[in-house]
Amino acid sequence: MRRMTRWARRSLPPAIVTGARGVVHQWGTLTRGFRMSPSFIVVGGQRCGTTTLYRLLSEHPQVIRPTQVKGTGYFDENYSKGPDWYRGHFPIQRDTKVTFEVSGFYSMHPLAPSRIAKDLPQVRLVMMIRDPVQRAYSAWKHESARGFEDQPFPVALDLEAKRLEGEVERILADPSYRSFALRHHAYVGRGRYADHILRFHEAVGPDRLYVMDADRFFENPVEEYARLCEWLGLEPHRPARVDRWNAREGAPLDPEIEERLRAEFAEADERLVELLGWKPSWVG
Repeated sequence: MRRMTRWARRSLPPAIVTGARGVVHQWGTLTRGFRMSPSFIVVGGQRCGTTTLYRLLSEHPQVIRPTQVKGTGYFDENYSKGPDWYRGHFPIQRDTKVTFEVSGFYSMHPLAPSRIAKDLPQVRLVMMIRDPVQRAYSAWKHESARGFEDQPFPVALDLEAKRLEGEVERILADPSYRSFALRHHAYVGRGRYADHILRFHEAVGPDRLYVMDADRFFENPVEEYARLCEWLGLEPHRPARVDRWNAREGAPLDPEIEERLRAEFAEADERLVELLGWKPSWVG
């Protein structure tokens, strides 16, 4: 399925690909009663290795990936489409198999934790975290390459507070509101991991959220992946290799900007250590 999807994206006109996806999902919605619900969800964070983790989990013999894309965006910006639409993204039920999705905006969206808790009361959640300074810079490169950012990194950092002002309140007041700024311009905001983790703890309880240090994961991917599989209740699975997917190369971060961000994240990192009970790899 992954090879066919990749071939279609590269070889067919975009209109045909979009139409084919629509047909596949319509069929999924019609057959929703026979389809699986996710046993676990990777809720983020953006630019923290979630694509690599998605590919690893998709190769596990007990796991079946979503039918089309790695994430549905249901619990953030597509919630109004309803549970039948959501269920249509997942495979036909099979004994001894489980399915999942990866939607990196869930960790940032203020309504995602409560929606997940309400609709999937047994689901397990995984959150990947990464050095927030490097994550912010990687996110800026990512958004710039996709055409969602037109400002230099230092300027984008200066603009962030103004861009995000009132956006969370707008979502809470109108759950159908889609915040472009919160999705694409929260370079520092997405790295305040303690805030996001706490929302999930309050919604589902700490026992159902597994926090994974992405930097440690890429240093020892097989070992860290094995720990995650054990927590998810999956059989041991040793991948043949672990590639780093979706990485973006570029010039190194300016040391002055890095120092500025280290100071900005200091208090948030202290709260993170207190909340987790262990030190992430970037905390001295």
